[in-house]
Amino acid sequence: MNLCVLGAQWGDEGKGKIVDLLTPRFSLVARYQGGHNAGHTVYVKGRKFVLHLIPSGILHPGVVCIIGNGVVVDPTALFAEFDELIGMGVDVAGRLFISDKAHVILPYHRELDVLAEARRGEQKIGTTSRGIGPAYEDKIGRRGIRMGDLADASADGPLSIAVQHNVDARNRLVGNSDMKWQEVLADLRRAWVRLRPLVIDTSLHLHQAITAGSAVMFEGAQGTLLDIDHGTYPYVTSSNATAGGAATGLGVGPGVIGNVLGVAKAYTTRVGGGPLPTELLGEMGERLRETGMEYGASTGRPRRCGWFDAVAVRYAARVNGLHSIAITKLDVLDGINELEICTAYRCGNQTLTEMPSDLAQLSLCEPLYETVPGWSEPTKGVVEFDRLPENARRYIRRLEETSGVPASIISTGSDRDHTILRPEFSPF
Repeated sequence: MNLCVLGAQWGDEGKGKIVDLLTPRFSLVARYQGGHNAGHTVYVKGRKFVLHLIPSGILHPGVVCIIGNGVVVDPTALFAEFDELIGMGVDVAGRLFISDKAHVILPYHRELDVLAEARRGEQKIGTTSRGIGPAYEDKIGRRGIRMGDLADASADGPLSIAVQHNVDARNRLVGNSDMKWQEVLADLRRAWVRLRPLVIDTSLHLHQAITAGSAVMFEGAQGTLLDIDHGTYPYVTSSNATAGGAATGLGVGPGVIGNVLGVAKAYTTRVGGGPLPTELLGEMGERLRETGMEYGASTGRPRRCGWFDAVAVRYAARVNGLHSIAITKLDVLDGINELEICTAYRCGNQTLTEMPSDLAQLSLCEPLYETVPGWSEPTKGVVEFDRLPENARRYIRRLEETSGVPASIISTGSDRDHTILRPEFSPF
């Protein structure tokens, strides 16, 4: 059965580890949205791998990895990641393919991203300023450049005309910019030499593989609450991180997606601006941040931390049709005497059990907590559910009850092997 793995919170949930863990069950791993603003960290036998564009399945020999049309690709960032993997002994050749319909991030996109964020002032979104948003803007504005377009070698062909028009237009927008379109075009020509063997019709490739009986894992970046349509807009990413994005971002029918596995931390984190109802600003928030090493894999920015928000995960379960969740970083909670679970919000005179779509209302919401006992025994490295401390088992069961989704996987440490699999709730 095919499987979609995605974030059930505000991103950074530990999807990279879960994708890496499950990859041996699949022939292909296909990334369907986002760009190199993603940061999927995977530890294998003590070695740390940080992946931004390339699917986490690349660490398993023989598995084919796809970057779909819903992803925006910076060739420079892709090559850097490609070369780093090769330097770490990962055989990438013949195993990575990019959709010919994927849009290209160009230097002017990065300039526009920085400029737009600066102009927002105190209303900053918290973008990584890597050109992701402006590249998606050009895609929707029907002025973007796609991977397949780079094959045009003619001096005055569509690629040359598009680059000249876009660079000139962006120079006028940015101000004091003297970016030369000829240099941008020359860089694209050089990049195409290396990109050419990677760029194919990935929709067709996936269709043929699925028809032949191969199993595919669809990999999402960011998280449900950062989805452009279903997240805490406007403090969101520029793509559809929810399960529906897998169909449009890869050119497959929704019927082939199969089960959907949401990944959620045993607490909650968020990077950048926007509401985070359970945010902890004092000593406990700092403890979660330092114990959980909550710093962005892509930017190094400190993450905002809070207690588990069951309202948010219930919402993710609904909009994605989650079959189960993978709970990560349980070991970060070791040694905390009492834990809080947000089961509802108080907003004025109202008690809300569902996440409001209105950002102003959500910003005024206060979490309603249920207090549960913590545990002193270590959970790090535990691989059997029954060997967890009793209160840790109770905590997991309460997360399941309040979020409405069973936990099929529980991560008890950063390494691939520090994981509990619960066959009774298997997503397969």
